[in-house]
Amino acid sequence: MEASFKTVDWMKDKTIYEVNLRQYTEAGSFKAFEKHIPRLKEMGIEVLWLMPVTPISEKGRKGSLGSYYACSSYTKLNSEFGTEQDFISLIQLAHKHEMKVIIDWVANHTGREHEWMEPHPEWFSRDEDGNFTERNAWEDVVDLNFENQDMRAALIGAMQYWVRTFNIDGFRCDMAHLVPLNFWSAARKSCETIKPLFWLAECEDIEYHSVFDASYAWSWMHETEKLSKQESGVSEIYNILHDYAAYPQGAYKLFFTSNHDENTWNGTEYEKYGIAAKAWAVFTFMWKGIALMYSGQELPNHKRLAFFDKDPIDWTNEPQLASFYKTLIQLRKQYACIIEGDSFNLPTSSNQVMAFLRYDQEQPEKKSEKQIILVVLNFSNQIQKVELAHEYLKGQFTNAFSGLSFAFNKQVSFELMPGDYFVYVKSVS
Repeated sequence: MEASFKTVDWMKDKTIYEVNLRQYTEAGSFKAFEKHIPRLKEMGIEVLWLMPVTPISEKGRKGSLGSYYACSSYTKLNSEFGTEQDFISLIQLAHKHEMKVIIDWVANHTGREHEWMEPHPEWFSRDEDGNFTERNAWEDVVDLNFENQDMRAALIGAMQYWVRTFNIDGFRCDMAHLVPLNFWSAARKSCETIKPLFWLAECEDIEYHSVFDASYAWSWMHETEKLSKQESGVSEIYNILHDYAAYPQGAYKLFFTSNHDENTWNGTEYEKYGIAAKAWAVFTFMWKGIALMYSGQELPNHKRLAFFDKDPIDWTNEPQLASFYKTLIQLRKQYACIIEGDSFNLPTSSNQVMAFLRYDQEQPEKKSEKQIILVVLNFSNQIQKVELAHEYLKGQFTNAFSGLSFAFNKQVSFELMPGDYFVYVKSVS
């Protein structure tokens, strides 16, 4: 299976930051969020993903504010966030800071009250009695009818509206696998008559990479949770990563320790991973793919954010992990071997410790000239001693976090504290 579209050049080494606008500030508005853009840029963020900015259906609304993912219009803005001019201003400010903006697009369903329902009931799924229906037991939404070509055309027109009117840079497509692939293909072709875009699918169906640039690493994430409960080990993680390596040329996987669903429904990264939360964060940046951060992870945020009600993030204190994430983001930009290189998994004596090399493929006959990165991660809550050996582990290596340099001579040993993480880099020009 070959990808039918070319990924935008600017995406290659970028980190995505998911913005939960409602909870980001007390005001929960475009204007209030603008104040954070310089700080995020300083941390190294270059792609902002905004959760849905469309208005939310009153009918069937959950909680006091409802779900972002139950829209009442595809071409209007949620007035709680601000005006069209406010949104344009935010995107222009992001672009001024050399940041891209992608928006969440919910194509599978709408809220139970949508402006298309009265004039076009045939555009929605209905039961034998003509009642609007939904197949996943989500009480506040109704499925769209993708057998109706007029609905498809209107939905694509709405997507084009956001590109044309607000100059967005791409779409994160909610539950993409629930929508026919041929719809997404038509949507991408139509939207990219305006400008090239980045396309991220919330799914793990390899077939969708014929249209989408990136997809979620759900299998990986579920296995990491098993490992944290000692129901699995790094060998099972590597098996999943091996499967990902068989994806089409140019396909990206999205790695994350938190997002809006995970944080609210499954718990923060500290609930899921405990002391290993930062070690797993290091992995998401050091493996081949795209790294995602969620609102407040740089604080760190130890609370689950409410989904249907106001529950603002507390930015009183300076983000303690900003430098941690900045280091990881800079590594991805500085070392092409993370993005385009290869991996070699180094065996350890523990199935709770992961060690691997990331290295480039240039000039294979001159190994001394390779970019080489050694990553060692302790996911356990115990001290671990590891001994590693590889011909690439020779020369001066610098700890990316401490800045201290060490001479390696093909063999190296470490004592890792619980949840410890080491990243050593070597680059010879």
